[in-house]
Amino acid sequence: MSEATTTDLYEVTMALSYLREGMTGPATFSLFVRDLPPERGFLVAAGLDSALDYLSHLRVGPEDVEDFAAALHRPADELLPLRGLEFTGRVRAVPEGRIVLAGEPLLEVTAPLPEAQLVETYVLNRLGHQTLIASKAARCVLAADGRPVVDFSLRRTHGPQAGFQAARLGALVGFAGTSNVAAAAATGVPAVGTMAHSYVEAFPGEEEAFRAFARTHPGPLTLLVDTYDTEAGVRVAARVLRDLGRGPGSAVRLDSGDLGALAVRARALLDEAGLPDVRIIASGGLDAYAVDDLVRSRAPIDVFAVGTRVGVSADAPYLDSAYKMVEYDGRPVMKLSSAKVTAPGPKQVFRRPGCADVIALADERPPGDGTPLLETVMTGGRRTGERPTLDDGRARFAADLAGLPAAARRVRAPVAPRATVSGRLAALAADVRRRIDERMPAAGPRPSRAASAACGPLRPAAHRPVSR
Repeated sequence: MSEATTTDLYEVTMALSYLREGMTGPATFSLFVRDLPPERGFLVAAGLDSALDYLSHLRVGPEDVEDFAAALHRPADELLPLRGLEFTGRVRAVPEGRIVLAGEPLLEVTAPLPEAQLVETYVLNRLGHQTLIASKAARCVLAADGRPVVDFSLRRTHGPQAGFQAARLGALVGFAGTSNVAAAAATGVPAVGTMAHSYVEAFPGEEEAFRAFARTHPGPLTLLVDTYDTEAGVRVAARVLRDLGRGPGSAVRLDSGDLGALAVRARALLDEAGLPDVRIIASGGLDAYAVDDLVRSRAPIDVFAVGTRVGVSADAPYLDSAYKMVEYDGRPVMKLSSAKVTAPGPKQVFRRPGCADVIALADERPPGDGTPLLETVMTGGRRTGERPTLDDGRARFAADLAGLPAAARRVRAPVAPRATVSGRLAALAADVRRRIDERMPAAGPRPSRAASAACGPLRPAAHRPVSR
C-alpha cells in the first residue's frame, strides 16, 4: 500500500468514473482559503515541499487497487483502470514563506482530470495544516516584539509528524529553537531544553538537583525554579549559579503562575545576587495572546517558550480551505452554490505595495507595481528547480512581513488586507455564470456578486492587468 490510498473515497470513485468515461482532458484545480480564521490578519503559505514530494512519487499500484476495491466492496478487476495512474501534471504555487490573503490561490494543479482529482485530499491536508501552523507561529513572533521564541509543542501536537512540522514551521517564521531533537537535527535550528519538574522531585531538594544537573552539563544552565515555591527556587538557582561561576548565558525558567509578576520578582532576586546576565525564560500555556500581554506589561522575560496552543493552533484549529476545479479541457467552470461561489479559470496573484493584491487570470500581465506570486514548480510530474531551503522561506517571509500593513500585523483585532480581482476575471465570471443560467433556465436565482466573496472578493481592481 502506498500514499495513493491516503485519500477520501470519493476521490477514487470520481477518478474511476472519469477514466471509464474517457474524460482525461486537462483540468485545472485551484487551492485557496475562503476566509481567514478569526483574529488573523494574514496567512503564511507552507507545506508545498511535502505536497510536491507526494505528487512526484504518486503511482497507483496493484495493492492500492485491491485496497480501493475492498473499500468499495467490488471486485478488483473493476478498478483496473486506476492501476498505474501517476501524476504527470503541472503545478504553479506560491513559494513557502510568502504571505497570502483570503481567496488567493496557494497552488494550482493542471493535469489529466483523473490525476488532478485523485490528489485533492492529500494536497489539501499538506498545505492546509502547515499554512495554519506557520500562520499561528508567525503571530507569536510578532507578539514577542524581538524577544526569542522557541517551540515546546511536540508532546501535545496531533502526532509526531505534526510536532515535527510545528518545529520546522516555527523556524520558518523566526523561532530561535525547538525542543524537538529530530526537527533540530533535520532543519539545523538549535535544540533547546532543560529539565522537568520530575527531575527536581527526584532529589532531596532543589539545590541538590541543580548542582547534580550542573555536574553533568558544563556551560550555561537553565534551571526550572517553580517546582515548589518559585521565589525560593530562584534564590537557590542564583546561589548555585553564583557559586559555580555559571551566570553568563544561564537562565531560570518559569512555567506556572502569574508569569508577569513572578518574572518581576525573579529579575529583582537575580540582580540582587549579582547575576544581571542570567535570563528569564517563560513557558506554560503561552500563545500570541499571552505573549502579547506579557510584552505589553513590560514583564522582564527574555525568552518565550510556546507549546500546545501554538502546535495545534488552539484558537483556530482549521482553515476553511478548498480545492476547486476552475477549468476542464479548455472550458472555464465555476461553482455557484450559495456562500461557496468560485471564480473560473487558471489564475495569477499580483502582489502590490501594502498587500493591495490583485487576483487575475493566469495569462494577464501584472500592473506596473505588481509582481506575480505563483511560480511554476512542477511540470510533467517532476520538480522544475532545486528543493528550496528553510533559509529561502525565512527570507521570503521576512520580506513580505516588512511590507504588510501594521493593522494586519496586530495580535488583537487585526485588519486583513483584501485582494481585488482584475476586470478580465470579473468579466469571465459573469460570462460563465450567464452560460450556466442559460443551460439551466428553471433554476432559482443565483447568488449575487456580493455573495461570491467566499472565493475571494469580486471587486474589480483599480488598476486592471492587461492581457498578453
